Amino acid sequence: MSPQKWIIRDLLAVTTDYLRKKDIDSPRLCAELLLAHQLKTTRIKLYLDFDQPLNERDINEYRSLIQRRLRREPVQYITGVQEFWSMEFSVGPQVLIPRPETEILVEETLSILKGKINVCETTKASVLDVGTGSGAIAISVAKELPEADVWGCDVSADALEIAMSNARRYGLENRVRFIESDLFSSFDDSQLFDAIVSNPPYIPAEDYGALPPEVGQYEPRTALDGGEQGLFFINKLILEAKAFLKPGGRLLMEMAPFQTAKTMDLIAQTGFYTEQKIIKDYSHKERVVVARKP
Repeated sequence: MSPQKWIIRDLLAVTTDYLRKKDIDSPRLCAELLLAHQLKTTRIKLYLDFDQPLNERDINEYRSLIQRRLRREPVQYITGVQEFWSMEFSVGPQVLIPRPETEILVEETLSILKGKINVCETTKASVLDVGTGSGAIAISVAKELPEADVWGCDVSADALEIAMSNARRYGLENRVRFIESDLFSSFDDSQLFDAIVSNPPYIPAEDYGALPPEVGQYEPRTALDGGEQGLFFINKLILEAKAFLKPGGRLLMEMAPFQTAKTMDLIAQTGFYTEQKIIKDYSHKERVVVARKP
């Protein structure tokens, strides 16, 4: 079949089979996302236009996208976007790709801040997203809580550029303040928050080499490598966050399920916090640890 005679239905079928044989995860979804991206349309529209013929330029450029995926480049970096909290965020190799389980952090943060707003209606709720990356957490919280004082910090200036562009996309550039900071290095203890939330690097350094190529070879190591046992940044957050929390403020951290018990022990050892709990993700795996300052 000559390139000029390809239609959407046939191209998706052939591409899906090809990707499956190459052991690419979710081959049909991948084929659809990349073709929709190439045609500047949606996956639903692809199905509505199943019999639409494709021109040679689109077919050749689509092949190039498929080749990138075969090199194990994440689909999100190829298309430049990832959905999170029902919003579309720009992403690139400068930032970690937001994962669905991180929405648990947003849910729990909103629950805490909404509770504060209901109890203290005259007090503006405040939240800091440490290691904000694409800004997904901070922007999601700001969208849901128009009166909240929202900050996002990251050690990477390149990541902050992406975060700020995402904030502008949703008209929140004046609502979320982004600042370059290595954890709390750019803050002083006069800046206190009701909630400090973080999806820190928590991949154990000793396991880094075993990561899938999509992660280990493409996503930024600074956003993934958590040192020995993956606990380096988790422990620093536990030790340092207390100075930047208001009385009754919460520290919320995402992590791997096998790290939650050790993290609970680390929190208890400090004596800095009076309450702590574990939140499970949508797969019923322990994912988030919350600690409360007295």
